Amino acid sequence: MQLYNTRTQKKEEFIPHEAGKVKMYTCGPTVYHYAHIGNLRSYIMEDMLEKALRYLGYDVTRAMNITDVGHLSSDADTGEDKMLKGARREHKTVMQIAQFYTDAFFSDCEKLGIKRPEIVIPATSCIDTFIHMVEVLLEKGYAYIAGGNVYFDTSKLENYYVFGNMEEESLAVGVRDSVEEDENKRSKSDFVLWFTKSKFDDQELKWDSPWGVGYPGWHIECSGISIKYLGEYLDIHCGGIDNAFPHHTNEIAQSEAYLGHPWCKYWFHVLHLLDARGKMSKSKGDFLTVSLLEEKGYAPLVYRMFCLQSHYRKPLTFSFESLDNTATAYKKLVSRIAALKNEGEHDEAAMEPLRASFRAALENDLNTSLALTALYDVLKAQLSDADKLALIKEFDEVLSLGLLKAAKALREEQSAQKSAVPEGMTAEEAAEIEALIAKRTEARKAKDWATADAIRDALAARHIVVKDTPAGYHVVCAGLK
Repeated sequence: MQLYNTRTQKKEEFIPHEAGKVKMYTCGPTVYHYAHIGNLRSYIMEDMLEKALRYLGYDVTRAMNITDVGHLSSDADTGEDKMLKGARREHKTVMQIAQFYTDAFFSDCEKLGIKRPEIVIPATSCIDTFIHMVEVLLEKGYAYIAGGNVYFDTSKLENYYVFGNMEEESLAVGVRDSVEEDENKRSKSDFVLWFTKSKFDDQELKWDSPWGVGYPGWHIECSGISIKYLGEYLDIHCGGIDNAFPHHTNEIAQSEAYLGHPWCKYWFHVLHLLDARGKMSKSKGDFLTVSLLEEKGYAPLVYRMFCLQSHYRKPLTFSFESLDNTATAYKKLVSRIAALKNEGEHDEAAMEPLRASFRAALENDLNTSLALTALYDVLKAQLSDADKLALIKEFDEVLSLGLLKAAKALREEQSAQKSAVPEGMTAEEAAEIEALIAKRTEARKAKDWATADAIRDALAARHIVVKDTPAGYHVVCAGLK
């Protein structure tokens, strides 16, 4: 498999530390708010990477952290802990906020076909691990205490800026964040390993440490959890491109200083999702979530397909027009699959070239667009329907678009709609209902949600329920009124 490695700035053959086995780490969410669809693009592509590796025969162990303490609103180790900010916003405790948004995150993941990693660890459960790492870094001379806090000393490294296209001056945290620098730091690039009450006396979550009551810095959390649960050699570290600096840069610095040897060889970064305002971000106020897409009538798996149509190393521009096009393509794909019948002769030799094309797409730096093309090629191939369905099932274990389930639902809907006039309804009433449904469909296409919702409510008042699905809509007649 060829993967682009952000650390070397080139595509490389992927060779895990232990043959056939992959240790993979994903930076998890900071659970102070809902994940927006830009965040979730990264998790979709990381999920694709894990499933692709499994499909290609690797034994994958994947870990993810849940940041429930220590992530400040500024990369410069200033500002407010995001968890405390969320708790104040909703008048809840930090732990209540953490549990609610952790559950919401994994609910979104399930809707998007994202597999939950087998190892999911909240940062607050590993405080002893973080304290031990900080103690070792102090003993080795890679850290210092100032103003009550413990800082990593980047001057002790030969090359702190390991992601080669990043220049020190342009990435100086004081410049990046337009904030005052932390005067306790010896250098702008130094970062906090452990905060004490001298930093934020109102912090809700605090623990005893050799340096006073306090809490860990954000960066030490991922290093500690990865090393504790995946060992001293990590194969692939994933995250959004905005994590590359300073978060992943700092992870590499402290992990390799702590371990005394190279830590992670391959770095997999997903580029931003853009909208009309640029990069999608919570800091801009309104942001799109999976729930909002559902409210507008879009199936979450349509958004997954939208992401898979582009390469993970390219910025992806979101618009509802583009999502509409994907929804149409998804509907047509499901319709073609629904028309297949599980019958015909088996021909393994004819199936293998299609598998080879799918594998080649995955091995080519996770080219999901080509993987989708390989799926469409199955439908066009000279194969029995049974073999086509078998390949679609196999490929969709990686793509995770729920194709066979959606096709089954479509067949059931089509069967249920065969009767022209439902029992208890006159032909005139049926024509009236059809006209209203057609008007609602046009309103949805025009993004006239108010009209569409008004028609839906009018139909519901007559016990006519219109249910939107990835494959279209179907009508449930619960009786006439």
